[in-house]
Amino acid sequence: MRGAPPTEPGRAAAGHRRSRRTTGALTAAALTLPLLGAAPSGARPEPTPPDATRLQRAFSAAAAAYEVPRSVLLGVSYLQSRWDTHDGAPSVTGGYGPMHLTDARTALAAATSRQDEGAEDPRGDGARPVLRPGKQSAEAVRSDPRLPRTGAVPDRLATLPRAAGLTGLSAARLRADPAANVAGGAALLAEAQRELGRPPSEDPADWYGAVARFSGADDTASAAAYANDVYEVIRAGARRVTDAGQEVALAARADLVPDRSALARAGLRTASTAATECPGTVSCEWVPAPHEEFGDGDYGNHDLGNRPVSHPVRYIVVHDTEGAWEGVLDMVRDPAYVSWNYSLRSTDGHIAQHVKARDIAWHAGNWYVNAGSIGLEHEGFLTEPDAWYTEAMYRSSARLVRYLAEKYDIPLDRQHILGHDTVPGPTAQAVSGMHTDPGPYWDWAHYFALLGRPFEATAGGDGALVTIRPDYAVHGPVFTGCGSAGEPCAAHGSSAVRLYSDHDEKSPLIRDGALGSVPTTGVNDLSSRVSTGQQYAVADRWGDWTAIWYLGQKAWFRNPPTRPTAVPAAGRVVTPREGLDSVPVYGRAYPEEAAYPAEVPVQQVAPLPYRLPKGQEYVTAGQVPGEYLYAVTFDEASHRVVRGEDLYHQIQYGHRIAFVRAADVTVRSS
Repeated sequence: MRGAPPTEPGRAAAGHRRSRRTTGALTAAALTLPLLGAAPSGARPEPTPPDATRLQRAFSAAAAAYEVPRSVLLGVSYLQSRWDTHDGAPSVTGGYGPMHLTDARTALAAATSRQDEGAEDPRGDGARPVLRPGKQSAEAVRSDPRLPRTGAVPDRLATLPRAAGLTGLSAARLRADPAANVAGGAALLAEAQRELGRPPSEDPADWYGAVARFSGADDTASAAAYANDVYEVIRAGARRVTDAGQEVALAARADLVPDRSALARAGLRTASTAATECPGTVSCEWVPAPHEEFGDGDYGNHDLGNRPVSHPVRYIVVHDTEGAWEGVLDMVRDPAYVSWNYSLRSTDGHIAQHVKARDIAWHAGNWYVNAGSIGLEHEGFLTEPDAWYTEAMYRSSARLVRYLAEKYDIPLDRQHILGHDTVPGPTAQAVSGMHTDPGPYWDWAHYFALLGRPFEATAGGDGALVTIRPDYAVHGPVFTGCGSAGEPCAAHGSSAVRLYSDHDEKSPLIRDGALGSVPTTGVNDLSSRVSTGQQYAVADRWGDWTAIWYLGQKAWFRNPPTRPTAVPAAGRVVTPREGLDSVPVYGRAYPEEAAYPAEVPVQQVAPLPYRLPKGQEYVTAGQVPGEYLYAVTFDEASHRVVRGEDLYHQIQYGHRIAFVRAADVTVRSS
């Protein structure tokens, strides 16, 4: 990407994260930079912490000590972590610090067991028996999804111990000290350059092969895709304030053309891209999910289809895996398990495709959504806020989504790029068991900026609608229910905004009547929160507070002008048509009974336990037809798409989307 260096609003010091570091000093080669400090837990960050250039100087010192161009070191680090330190906490794949040096054994030894975030039927099809994820093979049950089945840790997950050997620094220092971490990354790059038979060079164009090796990828395509991203960052330049309040800049080199010839000597395997449906700008391989019969008329783990000829692809659903790469691939290759279309790897953004876009994966827990969606699983854990996602994975995912959205004419907005947590329960009985990933720590604002659709104000003044848009870096609502004992979650940036019954944080949280439980601050409790990019109609305002229509209620959130959590928006809303006190809300847009042919059993159009009351307005994403895909057998010859005369409006009703009959509502621009 060429042009002016991207910039971001200033991010404050590290008070919004729980500190895990100790004080100390780094001594390695010519480096003598002190450890970057962090504010105490719960403290508010200062706008400009003392000596905010320490990390920038650490890059300069490490580059000089290991004879690596500073721009290369900065570019690699940006793609790994955007220069953030995460208070020394590891990523989902055990990567530490601004260079994302991996130490998976240490990270996994300290990790807590993952928490259940839903008990949905992944198919969500009332015409078939309930399918539970527990219906996996005995081998998959025995496998810890955080570890490779073989017990061996791949080289890409053990770069930190190697950096310790090269620098003479302890592994503990490399994990905790950002300056040491940068030195470790520089040492690894210098080692890769030597192993490729290339001398040190001041020209960043000469380091393409070393950068590709640094990715840890074992195939040429993945390594090249990673290196291409790094050089794109260097060409464009970047400037930002990190999560530790450090001001870091990389000057643009728009004319830089890397020498790619060294990659041929890297000794990496050639991965086949045959059968994949991916853009050429990512690394992608075909790891098929099995479509197999396994007795008693049962089969798995997806249905064959003919999309978009038979019916459109309307949605892309973002998931997290709740497991690490090797274990996740094992599970999707199990015919008795469930399926999704793509998996994305954290370390380098590598993509594995499992199910063709024309076919229907079992991933979202709602058959209407499954039938019209493509599912993307990202390596990650919902209840571990410090298990951060890499920039490489965010970028790779954004490229894939842009490609799919253009191919299938899917709008790039939060009504069509869904989190699994925004998929509605198809029936009243299913509401409480729906999944909640990717959760409040997925950075939707950054993701949509990478998609080229940043969330911006689209109306002037106060506006009748709002788009939720907190500053992820400093917006950190308290969550509970993380870890094996359900303890409070680590303080962390978040895309979620909490809702109250009045304009007072001491007032009760908004209640979701369909759940039948008292709302909590639990990380998996969606009853009283909204998410970045979602849009709602404004119901009221009071000082620094804004109220929206939400689940049939007036719900309040803090929205001060000095630190807004929402921006004005324009769009279309629905309200009950004249003469109706309220209208039913549905979790799926199914046809009326008369539309079904004799060979297809009628699926009841059953409302959810919600109503849309008179006087309230909800943002609509537009009309969709009543549609049902009948696909209950291994042989696709019996599959049918049933369409009716009834039309529906898809609305943002609560945290999840929902549907109302077009005949029940009036639509207006707002």
